Amino acid sequence: MNPEGLKSRFGNRVAFWGGINTQETLPFGTPDQVRAEVRRVIDILGADGGYVLNSVHNIQDDVPTENILAMFDEARAYRRTPGA
Repeated sequence: MNPEGLKSRFGNRVAFWGGINTQETLPFGTPDQVRAEVRRVIDILGADGGYVLNSVHNIQDDVPTENILAMFDEARAYRRTPGA
């Protein structure tokens, strides 16, 4: 799904949960790609609040542990640029 479109269309009426891809990014991406995706999704869905970071669906056993840790570590370290 298109997070920009979803946030634009529904962002003032719903809270979003998930957004981190469990079919491509988490199982097949590198930890750096996972971190970049986490920042991207937080920037989009988290703008003005209303976002809970998580995977799109349950994390399956084909996801490297390093990628799961990268997802949560990046979320913990994330800081929005002031004024953004």
